[in-house]
Amino acid sequence: MATLVARRVPALLALAAAVACTNPEPAPTVALADVTSPAGERSAEPFLYVDGADRVHMTWLERTGDSTHAVRYARLDGSTWTTPATITERKDLFVNWADFPSVIAAPSGRLIAHWLQRSGSGKYAYDVRIAQSTDSGATWSEGTLLHRDTKGTSEHGFVAMWLGASDSVHAAWLDGRDMAGEHGKTRGAMSVRHTSLGAAGTPGEETPLDLRTCECCQVNAAMGKAGPIVVYRDRSEGEIRDIAVVRMVNGRWTEPAIVHHDNWHVEGCPVNGPAIAARGDTAVVAWFTGAQDTARVRVAWSFDGGATFAAPVRIDGGSPVGRERRRGQACRRRAEPRPPGGTTPRRRVAAPRAPWLGRRPPLSAAHRRR
Repeated sequence: MATLVARRVPALLALAAAVACTNPEPAPTVALADVTSPAGERSAEPFLYVDGADRVHMTWLERTGDSTHAVRYARLDGSTWTTPATITERKDLFVNWADFPSVIAAPSGRLIAHWLQRSGSGKYAYDVRIAQSTDSGATWSEGTLLHRDTKGTSEHGFVAMWLGASDSVHAAWLDGRDMAGEHGKTRGAMSVRHTSLGAAGTPGEETPLDLRTCECCQVNAAMGKAGPIVVYRDRSEGEIRDIAVVRMVNGRWTEPAIVHHDNWHVEGCPVNGPAIAARGDTAVVAWFTGAQDTARVRVAWSFDGGATFAAPVRIDGGSPVGRERRRGQACRRRAEPRPPGGTTPRRRVAAPRAPWLGRRPPLSAAHRRR
């Protein structure tokens, strides 16, 4: 059995050169503890979600046969995992390293999980399926489509889920229904779409958020004071692929806006999406860019719920390849070469002063995601 190590690595404090940030909070000291994983030896692609009561939920993929995989679920109770439950087990799951199942827990205790399932004979013909559990994950409903596209020829995935009002769950995902042809040689464009999941776990109406986006970069979302903030990698007609944001304000989605104009021209998907955390009107977005032939990891802060963002801060150590992950205190993970016997580099980033606050605001992720 694999072992999970729960730890917080003391990290360097990165400050924007043009903005003074005094009295930074020291990184907390946390004891390390080994927690035996419930996943088997043929498992991969774990996803962790921490709910409002600080319970840890995990999904993962487990190979159970030559061409069969299962989506498993377990919850960490204290220092012990519950007995793994099978959400679904099939020969037609679409399994890959970049886009994998996830789970979210609503305040009522119901759980929603998603996975990818092949829908046709095409190499990239697959759907997003969702299932619900109302008995703490012991049993799960049959899988249903998240989206309205039922052609069986399109790709769908990179789902971001978050909590809404009245115990609702919301989701945004990449949707390829408007694309035609083989992956990488298509006409039409990938889009980002949104729906809500009611008490029965059934999807509601769909809303397109952006009708031209990068084809296979992760979507991410967080809840701000005014509503959800969704970030993703955009794609212009000229193949500029920078990070975009849409927000729900007064019940309506805003038009897409670019977080920062890196002007990264790349004629292909880098498979590297942004991460976001938010609290109140404060939001922070982190992303990888290769603009001007220079690999960078950047962080940008917003103090108005994602309507505008300050100039980004570079936080990598000089040779990043991406793989961003969100942390409650904007602790960023960067995939860079590890020193001998060392760990993956991390950096704890302090916010610049908000001009109208005169202080550095706290930040924690209300909705934690990969």
